[in-house]
Amino acid sequence: MSPAKDTYPTAPLHAIQDNRGQQPRLLAAGPDAGWEQHLDTFGPWEPNAAGAGLLEALGEAGLTGRGGAAFETWRKATAAAGSGRKGLFAARPVVIANGAEGEPLSFKDRTLLAHAPHLVIDGLAALAAALDGASMYVYAPAAGLPRVQQAIGERPRGNRIRVVQAPETFISGESSAVVNMIGNGNAVPTDQRRRLSESGLNGRPTLVVNVETLAQVALIARYGAQWFRQAGTAADPGTRLVSVSGPAPVRDVVLEVPGGAQLSAVLQEAGMDPAALSAVLVGGYHGRWVRPAAHALSPVGPPDRTARPGAGVIHALDLQTCGIQATARIVSYLADQSARQCGPCMFGLPAMASVLNRIAGGETNPRLASELDRLGRLVSGRGACRHPEGTTGLVSSALEVFAADFRAHLSGYCTGPGGAAA
Repeated sequence: MSPAKDTYPTAPLHAIQDNRGQQPRLLAAGPDAGWEQHLDTFGPWEPNAAGAGLLEALGEAGLTGRGGAAFETWRKATAAAGSGRKGLFAARPVVIANGAEGEPLSFKDRTLLAHAPHLVIDGLAALAAALDGASMYVYAPAAGLPRVQQAIGERPRGNRIRVVQAPETFISGESSAVVNMIGNGNAVPTDQRRRLSESGLNGRPTLVVNVETLAQVALIARYGAQWFRQAGTAADPGTRLVSVSGPAPVRDVVLEVPGGAQLSAVLQEAGMDPAALSAVLVGGYHGRWVRPAAHALSPVGPPDRTARPGAGVIHALDLQTCGIQATARIVSYLADQSARQCGPCMFGLPAMASVLNRIAGGETNPRLASELDRLGRLVSGRGACRHPEGTTGLVSSALEVFAADFRAHLSGYCTGPGGAAA
C-alpha cells in the first residue's frame, strides 16, 4: 500500500477534459520548466501587481486548499493579514509553502515542484506581497529541495526565500508541525490554543499553504477569478491534481482534473475499469473508502454522490484484494506514525490497529467489529491534531464499504489472498 517515495520524483501528468475542453493549467509550461520557459508560457509578472486585491480575487474564485482540509484560501489569508496589522508594533506575517506530502500514496506535490516550481514560487510571492511583504519559506522533502533551490536561484530577488527540509513522516506536513519544524527542528504537531494565523512561527501571524494551492493562487493573480471558474463546477471551481494508483499493471499517474470530475472518468483515464475494482480509497490515508460508482470528486456535496478529494489521492483495489487487510496495513502504519503526544494516538490508534489485524488474520470473535466501532468513538476528535480523527474516519468507511467482508472474516473465511481460512 505504500509506494517507495523515491520512485516518484516526477510522475506522468495529463488532464481530463471537461465539457469545455479544459486543458492542463498547472503544468502548461511543460516538463522541468525553467525560469525562461515559465515566463514564455505565463508571461512576465510582478507579484506586487495583484496587491491587496488578491485576497478579494481568491474569494471570488472560490479556491480551496489542495493539501487535504479544503479550507477557503482567502479566509486563511485574510485571517493572517488581519492579525499582522493589529497593534502599534505589529509583527510581519509569514507565508510557508508546504510541500511535505507525507501521505504515502501522494506524489502530486513532488511532481508539481519538479516540473513547475516557478508557479509555486509565484503564488508564494503574491501572497507575501498581499500580506504586506510577509517572510517566505519553502518546506519540502530532501528529494525535492535541489529543484526548488535551482528555481529560487534563477529568479530575481529569490534570495528572500528560505528553504527548510521536511522529514519523511506522515505528520510532518500538518500545519503546526510545519511551523514547529521550522522554528524548533521538531516536526510534530502542537496543541494550538491560538491559531497559527494569530501566533505561529516565532509568534508571528503565519499562513501555511499547500504548494498546489500556491500554484493556483499564481494563476488567479495572473488571470483573475472568472478565468479560474471556467473549469470545474460552480460549487467546486478550478482544477486539481490527483495522484492515481491501482493494481498492476496500472502505472501511477498524476492527473489534472476539473472540480466535480467523476471518479469513474478519473479511473478510466488512468487505465482502470471501474467494474474490475472492489473499492477506491479517495483522499489518502485520512480519506475514505468508496465503491467505484457514481461519485464526483468534490469537497462539497452529499456523501452518497461525492467523494472528498482530500490530499488528492485516488488508490484502487482490484476484486481479488481484501479491503480489510488493506485497511489493517494502513491503520498499523498510521498508529506507528503518530507523534505520541496524547492518549488517542499513544493508545487508541494501536488498539484499533490490533483489532483490525486480528480480524484480518482470521479471528472469529463476533465482538471485534463492535470493539472497533467503540474505539473509534473514543478516539475521534480528542487528539492534539487531526491524526486520530482522520484515522477513525478511514476505519469507519471500511466498516461501511467492506461490511460483507467483515462478516465473512468473522465467520472464518475471506476471498482475498492470504486471508482467513475458508
